[in-house]
Amino acid sequence: VQKKKRKLPEVFTVEEVFRIIHSADNIKHKTILMLTYSSGLRVGELVNLRVSDIARDSMRLKVRDAKGGRDRYTLLSNICLTQLEQYWKTYRPYNWLFCGRMPGTHMSIRAVQHAYQRAKNKAGITKQCGIHTLRHSFATHMIETGSGIFQLQKFLGHRHLNTTLVYVHLN
Repeated sequence: VQKKKRKLPEVFTVEEVFRIIHSADNIKHKTILMLTYSSGLRVGELVNLRVSDIARDSMRLKVRDAKGGRDRYTLLSNICLTQLEQYWKTYRPYNWLFCGRMPGTHMSIRAVQHAYQRAKNKAGITKQCGIHTLRHSFATHMIETGSGIFQLQKFLGHRHLNTTLVYVHLN
């Protein structure tokens, strides 16, 4: 059986990430993009965040029922916490961090993808890549700034180190 060829994931520069985040239409979308990047979240993990998942005291974010059905903690940056506080003052979420259109529901994955595409286009970035590229960029930038591979594996929620080692090759 021939092994599947693995292409290296596309990544944004730090400057491109900054442009995308600051091109968001509103505070909710800006918070979503900032959190996706700075915590290395998958879009499905982002929409499932609850207000109670923000651990201010330890500057961590609880990711429930992630890929593989496991919970994990990831980073919560100071900049992102400040952004979350602004977002909270504006929207006052009480259960889901990012509420959907229907009361009691969370925002849809499609709505998040749409917000990302709008921001990416507004930022003038023409790379053909989805919101998951923010997660790849987070991982690559963590490695570039000297973060340990085992620590990164924990933040990303990878079961196997080989999955995380892809980001070392990108660097």
